[in-house]
Amino acid sequence: LFDGVYPFYPQQRKVFVFDVSTIIVIVVFLTFACSFLLIIPGIRGRARIYWTLRVLLSLVVGVVIVVVQFTGDWETGWVKANTSYKSFSRALVNVDVGLHVGLAGVNVTLMGNPVNQVNETIDYNEHFAWSFNADYDQSYSEGLERGLPSPILYVAEKFTTQSPCSMHRQYRISSHYASATLWVAFCTWLISNILFSMPVLVYGGYMLLVTGAFMIFSLLSFSTVKNSLMCPIQFGTAVLRTGYGGSFWLMLVIGLLCFVAGITVVALHYFNLDLLKTFFDLHEDKAEEYQEMTEVYVNPHFVNKGL
Repeated sequence: LFDGVYPFYPQQRKVFVFDVSTIIVIVVFLTFACSFLLIIPGIRGRARIYWTLRVLLSLVVGVVIVVVQFTGDWETGWVKANTSYKSFSRALVNVDVGLHVGLAGVNVTLMGNPVNQVNETIDYNEHFAWSFNADYDQSYSEGLERGLPSPILYVAEKFTTQSPCSMHRQYRISSHYASATLWVAFCTWLISNILFSMPVLVYGGYMLLVTGAFMIFSLLSFSTVKNSLMCPIQFGTAVLRTGYGGSFWLMLVIGLLCFVAGITVVALHYFNLDLLKTFFDLHEDKAEEYQEMTEVYVNPHFVNKGL
């Protein structure tokens, strides 16, 4: 340690899956969920179950749409390799090299097997951003100045704008389009909740279908990087291969859930409207309309006067 910090690392390193933005979003949606749980006892009968299902499912869709904007596991990959640790050194280390691609950038992870090798602790995680307000090449240059290990710099170099691989352009453009379509999906999700509360149920169902469509569009946009030739990330004979990560599959599941919910609402509107109104606590009780009056009280004063 030098003045309480590790050498070459004056600032705090970023976690590759969860960061401060993700935690803030989750806390906000958990606050809404807890607030709703406090008012559940005031809802009577089966309507309590219906309200719980509707609100919790809606919150799950909303929090997933926002959270995946900040996660770093849309595409992930790991490889075990024996490779050089530093430049101008012949020392080889046994490490796990990980690549985690998100919509805002990439994280490169380096972990030793074992962690303590060549008199150092090999446990690194570096974030290189390519969002609109970030400069990827500048982040890479700062990594060079800080003396990052060679495997991290080798992987990060593949995504620079000067690299002949063109991976930066492919991933950056597809990630930006995916992020934009997800924000549109978030707006349509808000509109669907407004329509359900008005209530205009069938149009709320249509907006759920639109929400699911934009979520699928975001997945298609991100997956376009697989259609182009990729430069191999190779450490000796070991090749780092990547596949779709947890955020990608979670978005696919939530998008299909929106499709199923939207189709169900629209189908019930045309084939069983009473059941749909019951689920949304809008079913009118007709019992009072057909209730017969059993006793009639008449003022005898008006009867005597022939009124």
